[in-house]
Amino acid sequence: MSETNRIEYKRELTSELDIEKEVVAFLNYKEGGYIYIGIDKDGSTVGVNDVDDCMLRLKDRIKHNISPSAMGLFDIAEEQKDGRSIIKVTVASGIEKPYFKTKYGMTPRGAYMRVGTSAEPMPQEQIDRLFAMRTRNSIGRIVSNRQDLSFEQLRIYYDERGKRLNDNFKRTLELLTDDGKYNYVAYLLADENGNSIKVAKYSSLDRCDLVENNEYGYCSLIKATKSVLSKLDIENKTAATITPMERVETPLWNKVALREAVINAIVHNDYSFEVPPKFEIFPDRLEITSAGRLPESLTREEFFNGISIPRNKELMRIYRDVELVESLGSGIPRILRAYGEDCFKFTDNFIRITLPISVQDGTQSALSDQVCDQVSDQVNRLIHSLGDDELSVDEILKVYKLLYKQVYKSKGYFKRHTIQPALLEGYVEMIYPDKPNHPKQKYRLTAKGLGILDSLNKTKKI
Repeated sequence: MSETNRIEYKRELTSELDIEKEVVAFLNYKEGGYIYIGIDKDGSTVGVNDVDDCMLRLKDRIKHNISPSAMGLFDIAEEQKDGRSIIKVTVASGIEKPYFKTKYGMTPRGAYMRVGTSAEPMPQEQIDRLFAMRTRNSIGRIVSNRQDLSFEQLRIYYDERGKRLNDNFKRTLELLTDDGKYNYVAYLLADENGNSIKVAKYSSLDRCDLVENNEYGYCSLIKATKSVLSKLDIENKTAATITPMERVETPLWNKVALREAVINAIVHNDYSFEVPPKFEIFPDRLEITSAGRLPESLTREEFFNGISIPRNKELMRIYRDVELVESLGSGIPRILRAYGEDCFKFTDNFIRITLPISVQDGTQSALSDQVCDQVSDQVNRLIHSLGDDELSVDEILKVYKLLYKQVYKSKGYFKRHTIQPALLEGYVEMIYPDKPNHPKQKYRLTAKGLGILDSLNKTKKI
């Protein structure tokens, strides 16, 4: 493989090698990139003799010689190629452009950009434009409304991973503003704060029938994250499919994708809105909603192609330290592998991930168990009432009154005990499935429902 706009080869890391220039260029590039140490310009593998020493020097140089801080925006890992050890540096596109070599500041000598396969000085005009566009809502620059913060929980999480926080950790982990005050990152990670994450559960397909509402928070965001993961792990019940050959057990949601979706929503939430992410469990799906739109420089296509621009690089770095995040940019591809692009919905202010419940034909899940014993007659009546028509709830109730001399005073009760079981069983569908509470919502039979209707009609003729 030859060098590209996103791949740079370096034979070895020496004091003369301007590795900072290459990293800065990728930080300023909208797609980020990869730097390989131990590969010659012609693509041949030469290897790295002392990998640990090289990785430490790389981290030290990137950490201390680049501004704004690139911590949380790069990964350094050892790989094997042609039987030799090489080093791969993954660099994400940064949100605080322009990045520059600290020694030379925001000048063409300090700021670089990717042009083809090389790093070139950035024109001063472009430097000034990017600086003017810098996000003003970075949680690293927002002063915490509380300055009496403690971080014992954070220390424990680092200790569990064999990492000790020294006396300078507040500065090292970027928990302070430039003038030395606690920022909003510190507030979120403190032992006590006003932030909480809600996990709600509904018995209906909309948000009308709340049966459970849990709050995890007012503590370190890491602790809240672990609590949310534990709660959803409990909710992720196993469904069983019985075949002539075997019993196949499947969780309601793909476990890997679920974890990545939770972490992604929490780490990349736009906390400048002061709105935490929320998690909502419905009988047919899990909805995860986080505040904030895609970064301005990132298109949907780039997002789905695995391009990573961490919104909160400080949180990303810490979550990687405590091993809640495996590697930079790995989360979205794992979600897409399980559920595809359709599970994502973008608005001007929010990003929502919808994970449908994996219940196959012949599967008996915890959800269907709740209704299977009582819906048969109700579903038959509903199917018979709908026929080939598209009807609203009010119109269905009129048919019920005419055919069965049965009156439901509560539309809510009728939806919960008749329509929703039919929806869950796949006999009925909404004409506006993405908007359950649409004012013109109507219901119709699916192919499965029409099959039952045909059977009912044949039975009557006999």
